[in-house]
Amino acid sequence: MRIKSRRRFGKYKAGLIGTLIVGVFLGVAIFAPIISPDHPNKNNLLRCLEPPSLNSPFGRDQFGRDVLSRIIFGARTSYLIGCMATGMASVVGILLGLIAGFYGGAVGNMIMRTVDLMLSFPEFLVAMIVVGILGPGFYNVILSISIIFVPRLVRLVRASTLSIKENEYIEAAISVGAGNLRIMFTHILPNAIAPAIVQGTLLIGYAVTIASGLGFLGLGAQPPLAEWGAMLSDGRAYIATAPHIATFPGLAIMLVVIGFNLVGDSLRDFLDVQLI
Repeated sequence: MRIKSRRRFGKYKAGLIGTLIVGVFLGVAIFAPIISPDHPNKNNLLRCLEPPSLNSPFGRDQFGRDVLSRIIFGARTSYLIGCMATGMASVVGILLGLIAGFYGGAVGNMIMRTVDLMLSFPEFLVAMIVVGILGPGFYNVILSISIIFVPRLVRLVRASTLSIKENEYIEAAISVGAGNLRIMFTHILPNAIAPAIVQGTLLIGYAVTIASGLGFLGLGAQPPLAEWGAMLSDGRAYIATAPHIATFPGLAIMLVVIGFNLVGDSLRDFLDVQLI
């Protein structure tokens, strides 16, 4: 019993750490204009590549812009991309998963074969193709990430729906004349939503990684919007002379992804769900 309690305490402790990290960066994103020491796009050519100091704790980039200010505003960009992309994917994925699992037949097969086709391609490659077709930009990145997340949520919700609809209370609802929509959204969805919540939490961190990768390639949010991946790309040319330009955005990406993963793992243990 002591071993189990220690394991549970360790899991909750990791979840609290993840929540703290996510909360700190969320606060930074919300209050960016207040806590930022300087404007993120303000150039100062006299202070180009300035190393970290008391006046500029994270130093300055090749244009003399304050790196700390750009990381603070970049948190807003990353959070918006992660939350909006995951939210859009969740709405579409949950709806399609419910339909595929509840109705089955030709409709379910068509949805799942489309999902299988999408999953046969590397997700980052699909995101690059979508952005390449639509063009680089903040909203196009959100759309591309939401598209690649939909298949994961469809499979997850469909599996939960197939399991739940075999329960006796679903048969009882059918026997009293409940309609399909009522059964799906009143009886099945509340019981199938827990795995989707856990998956969505994990996907937010993954979305930040994909958005940073696209930004690194120049396909993400475009200047003058501050974005961590683009900051990494800018800093690679100065990695030997001014490593702080790339180091601090990389650390920010790492911390946010770790934070969401810890929160997602803690939620999975707390809600006692299995992801596929």
